[in-house]
Amino acid sequence: MAATATPMGAEPVGTLSASGSFSGKVRHIKIASGYAANIFYGDFVKMVAAGVVEKDTGTTTLTPVGVFMGCAYTDPGTKQMTFSQMWPTGTVASDAVAYVIDDPDAVFKMQGDASLAQTDLGNNVAVVQTAGSTDIGRSKNALDSSTAATTATLPLRIVEFVNGPDSAVGDAFTDALVFFNFGDHQYRQHTGTGT
Repeated sequence: MAATATPMGAEPVGTLSASGSFSGKVRHIKIASGYAANIFYGDFVKMVAAGVVEKDTGTTTLTPVGVFMGCAYTDPGTKQMTFSQMWPTGTVASDAVAYVIDDPDAVFKMQGDASLAQTDLGNNVAVVQTAGSTDIGRSKNALDSSTAATTATLPLRIVEFVNGPDSAVGDAFTDALVFFNFGDHQYRQHTGTGT
């Protein structure tokens, strides 16, 4: 039973498409050298006008291009190529790239910050943005359980619950499967992000 809060951000589990797999749906998108915010594995990211990704800090609204799965850059101190689950704030590296699951139909597992009921299935929900763990490089974002409703502007849709030895519907911190609400993902918006 999920009686303890252990949010880990958005963890990919599949897609809504017929193939069902998210493998091969990771795109390399540049990170601006010196970008001054930590980005953790499982954080939502957005593409900005400069053609690079930044952390998407939205809660009741998001404009994501996808979910951050790590990055690669030449470490400014060691001059060695570094692969990391997180982007350390302020890193100066002109070759930095983020690994982003950018499929608009990707499905992610996220933990609610409180209990979710069976009646929340099919509802939309907001995000609780919390600073990630610099020790393990993982996001600590969660679903804002209290917002689960039919509200069209909320960014994520609950499509399933995770039922198993560690989670069940109605647990104190319910695990759910979600995807981006149609129109919130940047690839599904009519306005481009470029300059």
